[in-house]
Amino acid sequence: MADTAVVRPGVDQSGSRARPGRSGERMRPRRPGARREALAAYGFIAPNYLLLLVFVLVPLVGAFVVSLQRTDGFGDGTFTGLDNYARLVGDPLFWRALGNTVLFTLLVTPLSMLLGLIAATLLNTALPARPLWRSLLILPMAVSGVATALIGVLVFDQNSGILNRLLSAVGLSPVTWQSDPVPAFATIVLATVWWRTGFNMLIYLAGLQGIGPDLYEAATLDGANRWQRFRNVTIPLLGPTSFFLVVLNVIFSFQVFDIVFVLTGGGPAGATSVLVTYAYETGFVTRDQGYAAAIGMVLFVFALVFAAAQYRASRTKDVVE
Repeated sequence: MADTAVVRPGVDQSGSRARPGRSGERMRPRRPGARREALAAYGFIAPNYLLLLVFVLVPLVGAFVVSLQRTDGFGDGTFTGLDNYARLVGDPLFWRALGNTVLFTLLVTPLSMLLGLIAATLLNTALPARPLWRSLLILPMAVSGVATALIGVLVFDQNSGILNRLLSAVGLSPVTWQSDPVPAFATIVLATVWWRTGFNMLIYLAGLQGIGPDLYEAATLDGANRWQRFRNVTIPLLGPTSFFLVVLNVIFSFQVFDIVFVLTGGGPAGATSVLVTYAYETGFVTRDQGYAAAIGMVLFVFALVFAAAQYRASRTKDVVE
């Protein structure tokens, strides 16, 4: 009876170990020119990484270093470690600015996204004069935040604003938009919602146009009405788009400055002060730039943690589904 040779996986007849590739096969040789293509690709993306390094990472590291110092921006600062961060815990103005920022975010983000979704849904149908309505909604995106705030001043100024003139014309009392905390906060919310609705509409419209009509036809054949098609087909398929917009809107809301600074200046009595305006006042009015840098770093951590949490929640939802 002949001896039967037992060959172990990954070992050839001579006993030497083979180099398995994917699925036990030998690794394929590198395609000619692959290294050159890789170098070309790195060359194309190198300017982007260079700009990211120079204008984002280097200033971020510099701000963190300044946040560990006591400095007015002139000369060398004094290293104080985490003292500036410890001051934040007992600073009532910081907590008020943080609360205003969170409230502003909770109001502006869902309102602007909801209005953007409604506008995108209407513009995705056979609406008369769609190009005109689309241009009117996108128009605020063409101007800066300062220009938007100046338009808000023309509308909401309590002495000569258009809105108070209209209220007086119909016999109603004018609203003290800049003197009372609630109307002042409402002005920055309304101006920001008007500014961002067009952007949200544009992104939602792109998402709606990516949904195949066959899905709606199948839902219609199953007996779904318009609301059921919107709730069970449109909303779930717009999940990635909504996730993208939530992250962007929250980050933008935490970084809001120009509209608040021009419309209210953080007043009255700090009622509309947000984190960025408080950091600006601390750094450039009272010249405590180390403390202002600490506020900026806390703002950066908030935005980073939120983006990471949203990303993780989205990944978990995709895995479950």
